Amino acid sequence: MSETDYRFSVRPMTTEEGGGYLIEFPDLPGCMSDGETIEEAIANGAEAKRDWIAAMRQAGRALPPPTAEATEAYSGKWVVRTPRSLHRGLAERAREEGVSLNALAIAILAQGLGQAPEREAQRRGRRRSATGR
Repeated sequence: MSETDYRFSVRPMTTEEGGGYLIEFPDLPGCMSDGETIEEAIANGAEAKRDWIAAMRQAGRALPPPTAEATEAYSGKWVVRTPRSLHRGLAERAREEGVSLNALAIAILAQGLGQAPEREAQRRGRRRSATGR
C-alpha cells in the first residue's frame, strides 16, 4: 500500500440525502465526495483525496498512515498461553475426539461465537430446502 493509497467506501445515498452515491475515506477525517453514479463518486473522491492531502501538506501536518485491509491485518495465526490444567484437558479431549488440538480449539471457539461449522452448514441446508434453492 502506498503512502496515499487509502481505503474508501461507497454507498448509495437516500432521496433525502439527494440521491446518487457517497464516497468516504475512513482514514482521512472529513474527506468525502459524491456523484450521480458509482464511477463518478469514485472519480470525485480521488479529487477530494488529492485536495485533502494537499491541504494537510500545505498546513505542515503529517498524513495519517493508511490502515490495512481487514484481510491483510489478520494472519490467522496467534499464540495463546493457557494454564497447564486447561492445556492437558484440551489435549485429552482432542485425543478422545481423534482431532488435533488446533482443530478442537477452533471448533470450541467457533461454537463460542455461535458459528459452529456443523451447525452453520446444517442451518444453510435447512434454509435451502425450505426455500427450494
